[in-house]
Amino acid sequence: MRIFDPHIHMTSRTTDDYEALRDAGVRAVVEPAFWTGQPRTNPGSFTDYFDSLIGWEPFRAARFGVRHHCTLALNPKEANDPRCVPVLGLLPRYLAKDQVVAVGEIGYDSLTPEEDRALETQLGLAEEHGLPVLVHTPHRDKETGVRRTLDVLRHCGLPPERVLIDHLTELTVGLVAGSGCWMGFSIYPDTKMDPRRMVAVLAEYGTERMVVNSAADWGRSDPLATYRTGLAMRDAGFSADRVDEVLWRNPVAFYGQSGRLVLPDPDADAERGEGEDRSATYLGNSVLRGR
Repeated sequence: MRIFDPHIHMTSRTTDDYEALRDAGVRAVVEPAFWTGQPRTNPGSFTDYFDSLIGWEPFRAARFGVRHHCTLALNPKEANDPRCVPVLGLLPRYLAKDQVVAVGEIGYDSLTPEEDRALETQLGLAEEHGLPVLVHTPHRDKETGVRRTLDVLRHCGLPPERVLIDHLTELTVGLVAGSGCWMGFSIYPDTKMDPRRMVAVLAEYGTERMVVNSAADWGRSDPLATYRTGLAMRDAGFSADRVDEVLWRNPVAFYGQSGRLVLPDPDADAERGEGEDRSATYLGNSVLRGR
């Protein structure tokens, strides 16, 4: 299998995870900006974080043979904190960076007026910069959040094919299936979706515009969830072509709308990561300790 994980928070993962991803067939990832558990208290903490997503993290991923891109945004959870809202004014200079392939994660967390304003502002930024958008749907009251998201999207004028609505489940996929938007599913050990349930959704709704990710954040999560979903698809009788569509061609097609994807040859046997110079440095730092 060749795998493109379209939503994985590698900042919270170790170098061992990068090696495991490469060995499982993951050749490319997209890391969306989101909150880090500890509340940020000023815009400067965002700029440092954004700088790491367009600088250090792509460098670190490359040492293990994985291509890294990112999406940047003020996330919906922190859109409710007035200390963080000025980040909206800083985003335009970051959205011009080559590593940024979408605006995201944007959307809803608690369905507040503050989240409405942040969502509408960032949809406008996506249109200005010609970027697709990655939309977060809330963990609580998800159906209401998805319906409200679709209402906003209908009025913003952004083409639905430039929108990926993420964290869907069996209860919400039907709401999005007829919208023209891409449908994203996060595979977790305990919450959201698991490989078995994901296979059932694919059997019912098909593979067109379907995108599967691991998210793999700082909580209990599995960076190999995309790989395990591919295995489950095979066991359920999906063809190798359908597996490739979900795990590679669909995320490439969605993020490729940015015009910024730079992907390795997924069929090349050469670059396994061992060929990368792990003693190389980025701003004086390497992935080796003591360097």
